[in-house]
Amino acid sequence: MPTRRRTRLALDAERINREQLARLGSDVRAARLRRRLTQSQLGARVGLAQTTVSALERGHGGGLSLDAWQRVGLALGMPLRPAFQRDPREEPVDAGHLLLQELVIRLGRAAGFGAQLELPTRPHEPWRSIDVTLADDVRRRLIVVECWNTIGDVGAAARGSARKAAEAKDIATGRWGDVPHGVGLVWVVRATARNRALIARYPGVFAARFPGSSAGWVLSLTSGRPPPAEPGLVWASVDGTRIWPWRRR
Repeated sequence: MPTRRRTRLALDAERINREQLARLGSDVRAARLRRRLTQSQLGARVGLAQTTVSALERGHGGGLSLDAWQRVGLALGMPLRPAFQRDPREEPVDAGHLLLQELVIRLGRAAGFGAQLELPTRPHEPWRSIDVTLADDVRRRLIVVECWNTIGDVGAAARGSARKAAEAKDIATGRWGDVPHGVGLVWVVRATARNRALIARYPGVFAARFPGSSAGWVLSLTSGRPPPAEPGLVWASVDGTRIWPWRRR
């Protein structure tokens, strides 16, 4: 009877298991020697024969249960922590924020802006960067776009955005010499239930922070029209495909 051909999955699993068992066995041997234990002494502590300890140190511990491996690890002060590698299909933690940045870059380029991601306004503090900067070299316009997946401390976030806009003006001045229209600032906020509820709860606060026409900002981001002179706020869909004006109460 012909032997059944092994699948690629089975061959890959066997190869990876050999590598992992060899590494685990080597770790056990090194830890045992550092503690000046014999294989028999370690085996007595964990309830395994000396020959079994010898086999696992040589990379042949595949027949041991997970419980036995854990006893070996605990006896050496090194608890075993089995774990799968990260799922390549799992969304990154900042997926919502990335969606907004992707949306702003796509809209900005379609409207004729040059887009730059994570522009550091303070090179010695790279974490203080602008989410997306949109630049129009012909009209000498610069727009600071802050993308918000989740709004936390509103006051601190608004002050941080205002500081970035002021620092971006220095960058624009160095780039063009004169910035007749100043630097624009707009928040693009993901329209989640939480963000909607927050802005609805404090409409006066947000209106004072963002007095610029939201409809005007949408037009600027989507068609390249001159942006409003004052900071603004626009909504972005949860799936990161479109923006629309924030309607004040």
